[in-house]
Amino acid sequence: MALRSIWNGTISFGLVKVPIKLYSATEPKGIAFREIHVKDNSLLQHRRVCKAEGREVDRSEIAKGYEVRPDQYVVLESDEVKAAAGERPKTIEIEEFVDVEAIDPFYFNKSYFMGVRDVDEPYALLVAALRDSGKAGIGRFTFHNREYLVALHAEEDRLVLHTLRYAEEIIEPGDLDLPDGGKKPTRKEVELARRLVEGLTEDFDPGEYQDEYRASVMDLIERKAEGKKPKKKRARKREETGDLSKALEKSLAAQGSRS
Repeated sequence: MALRSIWNGTISFGLVKVPIKLYSATEPKGIAFREIHVKDNSLLQHRRVCKAEGREVDRSEIAKGYEVRPDQYVVLESDEVKAAAGERPKTIEIEEFVDVEAIDPFYFNKSYFMGVRDVDEPYALLVAALRDSGKAGIGRFTFHNREYLVALHAEEDRLVLHTLRYAEEIIEPGDLDLPDGGKKPTRKEVELARRLVEGLTEDFDPGEYQDEYRASVMDLIERKAEGKKPKKKRARKREETGDLSKALEKSLAAQGSRS
């Protein structure tokens, strides 16, 4: 599949410049629903209506506003927002290097591939340096007039970039009213749980997992489009027990019968 780059720029670390192209590494497969009028199966339109005047307003009358107090807004023009952000060169400045494993998965947001642009040598050099050291470069880059914190690392013979969430975006568990662990498990329960985990342990292969919800909804859509009745799915009955030890023992027994 030939993908077009979505951003061209340069990675900079020390005095080394690495020209790159950025490509999306993911392709969302969600189901896009449209709102329709049930009576005549016609698409609905959403109009921008002024709350005070009760009339539709033209795009030329619309600006961005930030609510500073209830019903009080600071209005910002697009040029003002852009000017406030300042000039951002198309460069990813690496500020520091960290161990890849030191980055908590909570901080990862979106992922991108980075390809060679113009010359190969600097790209290959950075790939080798990051791959051999197990490090990730932390820096910033601007995309669609917004600055992102990023981490880039080597995966085999290519560079991968992840946009990162800022620390202030991560909710600390201590800030939540989470229930405690309750009654501690017995040694026997821990041992049974460990054996159950070991018995279910496999090498992770993401290709084995499919979006069953999307497949079911698409099947429903296709059947209805062909005038067929939807398939009826029976809910799987699961045996439940309030005794944790018995639940673990039965799970291990079922696991053994399948092996």
